[in-house]
Amino acid sequence: MIRLLSSNIISPLAYNTGDNYRAVKSGKSAIAQYCNWNGIPDTFAGSMFTPQQLDELKIDGYTRFEYVAIRSIEEALSGTEIDVTSSRTVLILSTTKGDVEELSSNLSSDGAYLSPGAAAKKIAAYFGMKSEPVVCCNACISGVSAQVLADRLISCGYYDNAIVCGTDCSSPFVISGFLCFKSLSAEACRPFDIERLGLNLGEAAATMVFTRDDGKSKAWRLVCGSLDNDAHHVSAPSPNGAGALKVIERTMEGHDIESLAFVNVHGTATMFNDQMESKAIQAAGLSDVPLTALKGWYGHTLGASGVLETILSMASVEDGCILPVRGFSNIGVSGKVNIGTSLRKTDKNAFLKIISGFGGCNGAVLYTREPCEEKSVQLNEPEVLHKVILTSDSLSIDGETIPVAAKGKELLTEIYKTHIGDYPKFYKMDMFSRLVFLASELLILREDKSDGAMEHSVVLFNRTSSIVTDRKHIATIEDPKGFFPSPSVFLYTLPNIVTGEIAIKHGYTGETSLYILEDKNIEIMAAIVKSSFAMSESRLMITGWADCSAEDTFEAELCLLRK
Repeated sequence: MIRLLSSNIISPLAYNTGDNYRAVKSGKSAIAQYCNWNGIPDTFAGSMFTPQQLDELKIDGYTRFEYVAIRSIEEALSGTEIDVTSSRTVLILSTTKGDVEELSSNLSSDGAYLSPGAAAKKIAAYFGMKSEPVVCCNACISGVSAQVLADRLISCGYYDNAIVCGTDCSSPFVISGFLCFKSLSAEACRPFDIERLGLNLGEAAATMVFTRDDGKSKAWRLVCGSLDNDAHHVSAPSPNGAGALKVIERTMEGHDIESLAFVNVHGTATMFNDQMESKAIQAAGLSDVPLTALKGWYGHTLGASGVLETILSMASVEDGCILPVRGFSNIGVSGKVNIGTSLRKTDKNAFLKIISGFGGCNGAVLYTREPCEEKSVQLNEPEVLHKVILTSDSLSIDGETIPVAAKGKELLTEIYKTHIGDYPKFYKMDMFSRLVFLASELLILREDKSDGAMEHSVVLFNRTSSIVTDRKHIATIEDPKGFFPSPSVFLYTLPNIVTGEIAIKHGYTGETSLYILEDKNIEIMAAIVKSSFAMSESRLMITGWADCSAEDTFEAELCLLRK
């Protein structure tokens, strides 16, 4: 179990946790309307840093993404005495697109783009950190995924301290993608309201500094966390909220609902997400627990949202308050939920945070200020059942070389036709997804089903995120006269989408996560895999390294593991 040492939020509202909370409590919102912003030929509402704010935050030699993250980490660390230079302290960065705006402005120069892993390494180096940083890139749930990972790595003894920083910056890349999905509102968002028109995007950095719980200090403790996949659709949640319900039930197992001050929900103000969350909350028996959502104050801050909203939830409980849902007026969901339009009082000391995202992923974390019993964790060496190595010009399965005639992009098509051939959606996938999908299918074909149904998880690692598809998306928006972003292209700029593809095809409802590392660090990969097995329900896992830096340059080394 881990406890919080310090936190920070840097947003368009304020530069520290206390000022952010006071701004929200007083009714201030950072959301404004933007028209023809950075060449985008549409009107939308969002929460952006002003040029003056960026000048105040700027650090020479660092990109906007990097210096906003650094400022937040710097402020959070100022409230602690941990040794950041120790190999026992790790940086976990949560983001959806990282420094993608640098790629956008340097489309013709491969060398200009820093992968999220490289950016994380640069941020860690600023503080003199020696350990290798990890990037959680799990769509909208990245911030909660990062908190769960921190708990696992510390609880399993790999580290003593973890700095979790969620950061995302708005850019034409991201705004145009959500616009083509028709999910952005031109007005301030209205979560759970009958007249909700869509979400607002925002930018922020939020940091939580954790250490191993000593069982004595008065502090916030992460009691339990859970991740899963609803195996329904890569861009829409299960209508009945099955995935969200499952993480709620697992996180709350053995814990008293009466102890909750509130449930902080994702609350994007999109039609399907709010409806799904209301159904999950009712099915979990939480209808009478107050509900709060923060998108009306900050917009959807993507990889920062899970961290920012957890920190604000802590501040409100400490203040004995339940923050209202800004923009809500009349109920527009069928599940029974307890929403307030003004500040409410609470004397409770715990809350539940839930979140969902593209790729079918869901997450939940339970926090309390009360002392609680720590669960024992047993680490085991997983058994390797099968292994596939697939590169641009070769294929081997369990050490046996499989003859292939083609190379590069055509090689993947040859393998599909020869060994799979029954899933036409393969041709709609991007190159990275095709690579991982094929390697996974070759593992699954060899799986011994005699053990009966077991919960599978999919945990992947890579370096270049989804750079091939990122470049394709940029090509659709760089010419204002030919501005025509494609939803099918933009979807695959989220590298975790392939984990959803695998989950959907096989009905896997275990954890699906993707982590980005600048280097193929086997030790860190093993620590994440072992701790995930130790602190989740999964019995089988598809895991390994998979990277696609160009259409004809790729490698995947995946294993099927058993607990």
